[in-house]
Amino acid sequence: MAEAASVRPPAAIAVVGLGNMGRPMAACLMRAGYAVTGYHLLPAARERFAQAGGRAAADVAAAVAGAAVVIALLPDGKAVRAAVTAMRPHLAAGTIVIDMSSSAPLGTRALGAELAAAGFAFIDAPVSGGVKRAADATLAVMVGGDPAVIDRVEPVLSAMGSAIFRTGPLGSGHAMKALNNYVSAAGLAAAVEALAVGRKFGLDPVVMTDVLNASSGRNNTTENKLKQFIIPKTFASGFSMALMAKDIRTADELAEALGIETPLAVLCTDLWEEEAKRLGPGADHTAYGRYLTER
Repeated sequence: MAEAASVRPPAAIAVVGLGNMGRPMAACLMRAGYAVTGYHLLPAARERFAQAGGRAAADVAAAVAGAAVVIALLPDGKAVRAAVTAMRPHLAAGTIVIDMSSSAPLGTRALGAELAAAGFAFIDAPVSGGVKRAADATLAVMVGGDPAVIDRVEPVLSAMGSAIFRTGPLGSGHAMKALNNYVSAAGLAAAVEALAVGRKFGLDPVVMTDVLNASSGRNNTTENKLKQFIIPKTFASGFSMALMAKDIRTADELAEALGIETPLAVLCTDLWEEEAKRLGPGADHTAYGRYLTER
């Protein structure tokens, strides 16, 4: 039996979810030569996509019709399941569905089993890197699923990311993403608290950042968030606090389901959820501990 061909330009791709990450990632696919159709529940998001030169569909059925690959870039696994349920009757035979959202790993496996039974391939491929790296196609992509399916869509993933990591079976990409964001969130919380203490003592936060980045305290926040968003109080990284809190909760719940005790993750989950509630909807994740930053 002949091996299935990889999905290369000008193949048709549907991107469902045109938010802060979906729009630039869809743009990268278009630059690579793919025929991209985008869809979003909010008309304003569809309009922004169209104004940027994209082809926006009025409903999910029109978006996925004839697509070789459908990419979901949605807030969570529940939204992905709802979208897949709506699109399933309209998918062409052999369509590959890629969940690039930050979904719960066990839910991903359950949805994958349902899609497989219906004759559709499904992989999870969440990303890390933020809006800037989404725009310049340098995201890190964590891919879980059937290696043969991943082989077929690797050109698609490479059009959006510069580092493609095959993490294992279906759901492993989402597990890795949740654990990555937990580690990132713990590092951000520590960095913000350290700056607050240092500032109170009389240290310059900019000098502190330089020292951290030349020392063992260096992490993603010290390198990419302190001077860029936190010290100047712009808090505009493009990734929301609610989504970060959700991802930490996902990591914590995965640990609980596996019977692993993670006391720091439990504490981190509570801290981030409290902060998300305090700052309200729409707060950027770099605003964590804003009250400490502004004192």
